[in-house]
Amino acid sequence: MRIPGWLRRLWRTASGRFGVIVVVVVGVTALIARFWTPFDPIDVDIPGAWQSPNWPHLLGTDNTGRDILSLLMAGARTTVWVAAGAGLVATLLGLALAALGALTARWVRESTAVLVDILVAFPVLLIAMMLSSVWGGSLLVVIVSVGIGFGVNVARVTRPELRRVLHSDFVVAARASGLTGGQVLMRHLLPNVAPVFIVQLSWGMAVAVLAEAGLSYLGFGAPVTEPSWGVLLSDLQLHITTHPLSVVWPGLAITLTVLGLNLLGDGLREATDPTLSQRTAAARTHTPAVVA
Repeated sequence: MRIPGWLRRLWRTASGRFGVIVVVVVGVTALIARFWTPFDPIDVDIPGAWQSPNWPHLLGTDNTGRDILSLLMAGARTTVWVAAGAGLVATLLGLALAALGALTARWVRESTAVLVDILVAFPVLLIAMMLSSVWGGSLLVVIVSVGIGFGVNVARVTRPELRRVLHSDFVVAARASGLTGGQVLMRHLLPNVAPVFIVQLSWGMAVAVLAEAGLSYLGFGAPVTEPSWGVLLSDLQLHITTHPLSVVWPGLAITLTVLGLNLLGDGLREATDPTLSQRTAAARTHTPAVVA
């Protein structure tokens, strides 16, 4: 099977390689944790609390004797679930608003633009806190709030691209040939704005991971009974002065995942933008002249 060109270009960039590796590691870890963890992540063992890294507790235990490695693996499931769910919500909402803002009557486009501008003014975390105060803290609230918050940003970025492609010669010709608006959207518009959309989506998933950790840390996200990196970080930071190493692990997991998704977005932007790809290739092959 032939590897797509954009995927090869993505792997050639340092940011793309790092992002792909991080995403694959987190995804595989979440899949493994679905069926197996070294210990039960909710199994409390008070006599075994605060063990230093050893065998079989490779990262030690927390204040209740739970295995930190098992908690991190189980928390990866929550991270993947939130990132994928928020990405799906952002995709559906962003494409719907972008299509309304680019393909409909003038009054609908202007109304959609005003709605997007209003929603953009509300921070994602504020939306999540408002929803949590009404429906209670849960992962579903985090997914919906982050998906809405970033879906609006996706629509704001994607809408001008749709408008630009809409007035291209090949789209005008396709519409003149008798294709319906939906056929033009699926065959010509979406494939041409996909690079911008995919990049924005990868950054939105990074925001979702960070938002879930922050909201869980503040008590607005995952319930305390749900394995989550944010909940684990909130529990362990109370003991940071006596057991500082234990706080490093969830903080490192959050940092690397968010960094990996952001760098993946940068790599995708370079891999899917022909102009950037050509400039990068030229810069790598250019050898400056040496003046004697």
